[in-house]
Amino acid sequence: MAHIFQINISDGGVPKLPVREALVTENGIIGDRQRDLRYHGGVNRAVSLFSLELILALQQEGHPIYSGSTGENLTIAGLVWKEIQPGYRLSLGDEVMIEITSYAGSCRHIAASFVENDFKRISHKVNPHWSRLYAKVLQAGKLFVGQQVLVN
Repeated sequence: MAHIFQINISDGGVPKLPVREALVTENGIIGDRQRDLRYHGGVNRAVSLFSLELILALQQEGHPIYSGSTGENLTIAGLVWKEIQPGYRLSLGDEVMIEITSYAGSCRHIAASFVENDFKRISHKVNPHWSRLYAKVLQAGKLFVGQQVLVN
């Protein structure tokens, strides 16, 4: 069963730190702020997601990545990540519905999560299906760690 492994927020920048629950609005997660709104945030990039399984695979490659270190708001476990694409809708818990809008670009601010600062390791252009995802919020609500994630 796919589920929310970790919810992450910060007052800007990385790493984002774990919280047990969060309120999600159309503008993102309350308490989370983005450093540069030219590249992050806004209604079409309100929430960022990453795969726990990919984080673990990257750790096996030797990268010092961990949940939240690349700035994702939600670390999701149990999804076949390569199947999730822009346009897909996900139900998160009992209340929240999001739609994947794009693959998240990689940047130098997440370089510390990678051996030799190779932040392009999770670039969709360089390594398809290894990137984080951005989503817009279709239905706001409360999220809790451990809640189910369904592909609609």
